Amino acid sequence: MHLETNKHVRLSCAPTVAGVITQHLKDSDPISRRIRDQFYQYTGSGDVIRSHYFGGRFENIYLELAKVPDVIKVLSKVKECARKILRLDSETLKVGYWFNEMKPGDSTRLHNHDSFDELLSGVYYVLAPVNSGYLVVHEGDGRINIKPEEGKLVFFPSDMMHEVLENKSAHNRLSLGFNVGKRVAEGRLCAFTREILT
Repeated sequence: MHLETNKHVRLSCAPTVAGVITQHLKDSDPISRRIRDQFYQYTGSGDVIRSHYFGGRFENIYLELAKVPDVIKVLSKVKECARKILRLDSETLKVGYWFNEMKPGDSTRLHNHDSFDELLSGVYYVLAPVNSGYLVVHEGDGRINIKPEEGKLVFFPSDMMHEVLENKSAHNRLSLGFNVGKRVAEGRLCAFTREILT
């Protein structure tokens, strides 16, 4: 899948790999701070679901929106951008999310997100210490390293292979992964990503 930006959307395309789009969320500092605080308030509780166990850790962490209400602000922007990128009516789109907490020494294996009806995937960086691991997206023989920055949104086709390099910092890195799909096969996207923003 190749993604194109609409000329009326303020999104910058990465020049070396087709389909990667980045944008910074306006006023992201207080939003990210609240998301971080909400996340760490509940991750030690029984209200957390974890999946995708690889390399000695669970890569996906799910919290209900009621526990992390500021995530709604990010997902609303994701949905707005996805509508413009995909040129689809937002009423036909659903967004699912999960957290990825990478401690020092952690990495995320090479994978993609085209298991169900996903059309677009991406990440929002909540905490991104220096040297905490580049997002590497692959397309054929091409690849690009995307530097994580707090408040940055990155969009890419769901079938694009990607990985996260080792967190070589001394601090945790926290990101919010997301998938965007059409409202087809009720519950399929929900089953994959736990929480849906309609």
